[in-house]
Amino acid sequence: MTDLDPYGYVLVHFVEDHVGHGERLYLSLSVGDDPLRWRRLNGGEPVAESTRGARGIRDPHLVRRHDGEGFHVVATDLRVWTGQPTIDWDHLHRHGSRDLVVWDSPDLVTWSAPRYVTVAPAEAGMAWAPEAHYDEASGEYLVYWSSTLYAPDDVEHAGESYSRILVARTRDFATFGPAQVYLDQGEEVIDLTVYVESPTRDGEHTRVHRFAKDNGGDRGVFQETGSAFLADDFVATADGLGRELAVGVEAPLVFRHHHERRWYLWVDSYELDPQGYRALTTTDLASGQWDLVEGFELPANTKHGTVLPLMRAEWERLDRAL
Repeated sequence: MTDLDPYGYVLVHFVEDHVGHGERLYLSLSVGDDPLRWRRLNGGEPVAESTRGARGIRDPHLVRRHDGEGFHVVATDLRVWTGQPTIDWDHLHRHGSRDLVVWDSPDLVTWSAPRYVTVAPAEAGMAWAPEAHYDEASGEYLVYWSSTLYAPDDVEHAGESYSRILVARTRDFATFGPAQVYLDQGEEVIDLTVYVESPTRDGEHTRVHRFAKDNGGDRGVFQETGSAFLADDFVATADGLGRELAVGVEAPLVFRHHHERRWYLWVDSYELDPQGYRALTTTDLASGQWDLVEGFELPANTKHGTVLPLMRAEWERLDRAL
């Protein structure tokens, strides 16, 4: 086995903590090459935190640079546990941060200072749950998040509205192009994640699977399949994913097993106690049939993040350093 062979996985996330301050950047590492057993790195402490804006982050997403020159994290600029007895979600939807918090890292061990980039337009009430992937056609990264949008003349954001998914382009995660509406289903949709299948050896076209949470209707966490991220041919594959666990699940993440034709779908429960991710699995991504995983080991209250498959040298570096 070489240093470049697929081995192990890293999870970037935050921690649900109603009393302390868990809305910071945490890393967890798979136990060896096992995608179902995890330990929190850095002695359970965060590896980075936000020092401006809302002074907290949620929903971090980890991106491997296409050129192999390191990694980026994009995260929601938000802290909801501030010692107040209740959370005013309506106010946060209308008057939250329109920034993303961004970190850079050459090796997943050393992290830059956070920077704050305004991506959502003035009509937006917030910018939540950002994710990104590389667009081969343009050589840019597509960054997408959820924003509630208000009429241009509604400067106080007082009217009725709902969350759409917006998308913008970047090459360096410092300068972003204008945001455009990507997914508008007429009612609130949040937490988009995208899995792009690689072409098969027999020339089968790439398929794109997108997962999101219908927060305004009865679809729950859903899966749709299309020919490309920006295509208009997406069709419904599955609804209510993870509903056998609880109604209150969101923040889907999807990744493939290194050595098997098997995929994992994690859904984040805010209804169960303890909160955090539960895992489902399938051997046929296009089927929309996902089965609950038994024997999943993840520290409690591990919340909304991303799993990134690693190479052996990367896993060993994280295992030694943190």
